Amino acid sequence: MTNAKPTRRTVLFGGAALGIAAALPLAARAASPASPRMHVLKDPNCGCCTAWIDILRAEGFEVTVEASRGTALARFKTRNGIPRSMISCHTGTIEGYMIEGHVPVADIRRLLDERPEAVGLAVPGMPMGSPGMGPESRRDAYDVHLIRRDGSTEIFARYDAA
Repeated sequence: MTNAKPTRRTVLFGGAALGIAAALPLAARAASPASPRMHVLKDPNCGCCTAWIDILRAEGFEVTVEASRGTALARFKTRNGIPRSMISCHTGTIEGYMIEGHVPVADIRRLLDERPEAVGLAVPGMPMGSPGMGPESRRDAYDVHLIRRDGSTEIFARYDAA
């Protein structure tokens, strides 16, 4: 029976391999983008708002929630550039943008990628089948609006009826 002793080369290569392997998870974590953080103001009794927040969280957003109602919530919306014609039930803030109503996650991500000069996005009212408003299979047609800083709006995305 022979006792093989490791050579200096084996020890050095083995140590280098272990160091690289240990660093891989850290490098992968550093390369991945941080979770988007959104703060949402909503009526504490609103179930559809909670459903929308649950969708955001399931899609990797970090969401904080603040209870707000009535005139305080309405004042917050108008003070932050959301026109009356664009108002919905809840309002989110993310990276300097306002998100009004049941805006789909894909449109929020697109807004953050493109970074237009704008107040944010809005889905006015509460259209059936929008995120948090019932099954997408029964969706009403609706538009996601980009709110410009001058108060004008344009269609950012369009969703046909299901």
